Amino acid sequence: MDIEKRCNWVTDNPLYIDYHDNEWGIPVYDDKKLFECLTLEGAQAGLSWYIVLKKREDYRKAFEQFNIEMIAEYDSVKIEELVQNKGIIRHRGKIESVVANAKAFIEIQKEFGSFSSYIWSYVNNEPQINHWEDIGKVPKNTPLSDKISKDLKKRGFKFVGTTIVYSFLQAVGIMNDHIKDCKCSSNMTKSM
Repeated sequence: MDIEKRCNWVTDNPLYIDYHDNEWGIPVYDDKKLFECLTLEGAQAGLSWYIVLKKREDYRKAFEQFNIEMIAEYDSVKIEELVQNKGIIRHRGKIESVVANAKAFIEIQKEFGSFSSYIWSYVNNEPQINHWEDIGKVPKNTPLSDKISKDLKKRGFKFVGTTIVYSFLQAVGIMNDHIKDCKCSSNMTKSM
């Protein structure tokens, strides 16, 4: 496929192409996958997405394949072990946020039945499909991401600023921001 037929943030790097074509913007309803996406978006803060994509498998190994219940039980010894893990981004605050977020995530599951029910309720369970002409028109945050960020923070989540939340919403298909001439813009019928 022509790179011009994809969103213009996609380089010719196979990691970017695979992520863009097979994940980004496709609706996700599985709680474990939602937690993984939220974790990776928080890890990316201030860094390039390519760094996170390269380390993704190491994140899965380091965080028990994103087993939320196990992560919620991590103690200071485990956190220290993760800070020393060269396979992931060794930022103590980001690592500690994964543990805090797992605990808060479980509370949302208890309250709403699933995190998926909680997060998708913000859009009445319908992906919001945008029709941007080019990536320069796509916002970094919106009133919706502001609202979700504020609520997540109130519930004890960390590294969930409005820009991170908007990136998360894009990643999990709540916001479909594929540009109009992208090969994926009209192919959003599948879900994960």
